[in-house]
Amino acid sequence: MDDRQRLEQMVNEINMYQSQVELLQQQIETVRASIADLASAEESLNAIDGKENTETFVPIGAGSFVIAEIKNTDQVIMGLGAGAAAKKDINEAKESISSQRKELEQLTDKMVGDVQKLTDYIVKKSPEAEALLRKVETEEAQKQ
Repeated sequence: MDDRQRLEQMVNEINMYQSQVELLQQQIETVRASIADLASAEESLNAIDGKENTETFVPIGAGSFVIAEIKNTDQVIMGLGAGAAAKKDINEAKESISSQRKELEQLTDKMVGDVQKLTDYIVKKSPEAEALLRKVETEEAQKQ
């Protein structure tokens, strides 16, 4: 394989890894938004746990809220995905949310680690590609 082909292969590889880094960073942001949503749900459940006939703000859209009274704070309807929901005891709901949050935090840590590995590889290979580019350019200039 000549230097020009090796250079093209290295550049393609670096670009592929860079694309993977960008995709992972987008996924990390999405997962972090889910973690924030779960943390908010956890805080809300902790705030109402054990309180009877407590008032809260219920969003109705467009940044607007109504004040509503929660009659039963012992049970929660939780979304299961695919449009399904189930009634759970508030403690089960808190455990479920906490478990989901921990899983997503572990996933985020793994993805951040993957981004770091890919970035380290890119940082290592970029100078090699630049040196090879200079070599190819010098060889081509000498041929002319």
